[in-house]
Amino acid sequence: MEIANIQDPRELSPLVLAYVGDAVYELLVRTRILEQGNAPVQKLHSRTVRRVCAAAQAEGLHRIEPMLTEEELSVYRRGRNTHNNIPKNASPAVYRASTGLEALFGYLYLKGEKARIDMLFSVIWEGKQAEEAP
Repeated sequence: MEIANIQDPRELSPLVLAYVGDAVYELLVRTRILEQGNAPVQKLHSRTVRRVCAAAQAEGLHRIEPMLTEEELSVYRRGRNTHNNIPKNASPAVYRASTGLEALFGYLYLKGEKARIDMLFSVIWEGKQAEEAP
């Protein structure tokens, strides 16, 4: 998918980046879950929700944080430090970290850095898979 007519992502608000990044991240999760095999939609949805919730995203951020460039860290911090309504089912720190991760993925997507997105997401996914292994 080609991105056309989008202004410089550095000029977008962190919440706009997170808005896009949320969709990018969820699509990556759904794709990986489908790679594991076909299943009823309700099971697919349950597996997806466990991977896209704020806690799972914050955990994923901590896996990739040492690998981020200064530019990427700056985008993450902007997203993390944005004032946002925090839902009651997540702690402020967890929710802010997940918003920062979404902002990062939105930024990279709008810059057209698919290979970087794939690499960072693979680290998150493989780390979670290893953690869940028996």
